[in-house]
Amino acid sequence: MDSPTTITEEAALRAVYREPTQTVYDKATDHIDGGAADFIASSPFVVLSTSSDDRTDASPRGGPPGFVRVLDRQRLAWGDLTGNNRLDSFGNLISHPSIGLLFLVPGVLETLRVSGTARLVRDDETLAACAIDGRLPKTAVVVTVDECFIQCGAALRRSGMWDTGTWQSADQRPSGAAILAGHLGVKEAADDIERGLADYYDNHIWAAGGRNDDA
Repeated sequence: MDSPTTITEEAALRAVYREPTQTVYDKATDHIDGGAADFIASSPFVVLSTSSDDRTDASPRGGPPGFVRVLDRQRLAWGDLTGNNRLDSFGNLISHPSIGLLFLVPGVLETLRVSGTARLVRDDETLAACAIDGRLPKTAVVVTVDECFIQCGAALRRSGMWDTGTWQSADQRPSGAAILAGHLGVKEAADDIERGLADYYDNHIWAAGGRNDDA
């Protein structure tokens, strides 16, 4: 049997796919216009992509709709809330400031893609702009936008993401607690881990990013 063919050059890639329409190119902007700002203001969830010399990371961020603030036509910002303190994304941004963002709005098939460069800041003005219900973050991410465009909804339509009729029942869904137990190699019951996670979600996720015992 012949070995699978691997595409290693862009010309070979283009030989497989048709050229995109001019609209696909023209829809990209170099700033946040009114429509994009409205989409971000409605979005409670964004996936951010970062990289370092030896890894690439995709990380979720969530909050009330509009938790990512539009500072002006060229800049976005959001504050860090409590997490696992691995700081994968932040560490990547220190060495490689390039960032990609994918904004989602529940029920909307289209997504919004933003790419640019990011920096971590702690100035009072930016932290105050990123506060949620008076809770100040310890650090904020400020993104200078290079490109912004709306992404068609084919992927979310194919996946049935917002169609509750396609969702698995509670007893069919993957258990994050059971997966965590397997990753850790512990014998603790998944139900016990689930209760610990529920306590964390209910009582701790709105703390400013960093150690939970920090003032």
